Amino acid sequence: MKKLIALACLSFAVAVSAPAFAGAQQEKMKGCNKEAKGMKGDERKAFMGKCLKKDYVLKGDTAPAAKAEAKPAASAAAPVKQQDKMKTCNADAKTKALKGAERKAFMSSCLKG
Repeated sequence: MKKLIALACLSFAVAVSAPAFAGAQQEKMKGCNKEAKGMKGDERKAFMGKCLKKDYVLKGDTAPAAKAEAKPAASAAAPVKQQDKMKTCNADAKTKALKGAERKAFMSSCLKG
C-alpha cells in the first residue's frame, strides 16, 4: 500500500513538473531548427547537438530565450509548493501513525485542502 501511495505521488509530481521544463526546451528546439535551416546530414546533426546545449545562445533571438527561461522559473514554483505540502502531509500521517485506508483518506484530504 505504501508503494502504491508513493508511486501515485511520484507520478503526480512528474506530471505537474514536466510541462514546465518542456516549454523552455521546445522553444530552444524551435530556435535551433530555424538556425539549422539549409543544413543536412552530419552537419545538421553536429550543429543541433551544439545548439541544444545549455550554454549556447541563439543568434538574433535574445528576447525569446529570456522568455523561455522565465517561464519554467514561474511554473516551477507550483510543484515546489505541492512538494512541501506532500512532505507536511506525510509527516502528519506518520505522527498520527496512520496506515492503510485511514492513511490514504487522510493524505487525500490533506493534499486537497
